[in-house]
Amino acid sequence: MNEKRHGGFLVAKVHQAAGRCFSRMLRARGMEINPAQGRVLFVLWQEGPMPLGELAKKVSLNKSTLTNAIDRLEEAGEVTRVRSGDDRRRIDVCLTDRNRKTRKLYEDVSAEMSAQFYRSIGDDDIVRFERTLERILGNLE
Repeated sequence: MNEKRHGGFLVAKVHQAAGRCFSRMLRARGMEINPAQGRVLFVLWQEGPMPLGELAKKVSLNKSTLTNAIDRLEEAGEVTRVRSGDDRRRIDVCLTDRNRKTRKLYEDVSAEMSAQFYRSIGDDDIVRFERTLERILGNLE
């Protein structure tokens, strides 16, 4: 079979289009969060406070991009940097109380985004699609 495959190209295009759409949805609700900031918040929502080095690995961002994202989130009052009581060299990134409202809004937009993403696609196709993506990701990792 000498058929050309272009799944990787399509995945990249879907990723770009979804990112633009998601950003528009957030902006329409008064939230200015770029994709790197969204990844930081998502990991902290799932796992709680963590040291900068661990956070960098979890969000797959280089240190300068991560630092910039955290700086902007800190300026917006969404996160704080806190020195660890155990090891003064360690700085943990923590969510603020104000962030509860941001999380609710982000989750609402995420649900809306998922509905748009999968519009007109049946449940069986969604399950197969996601399983296939998981297998592809496993192949690449």
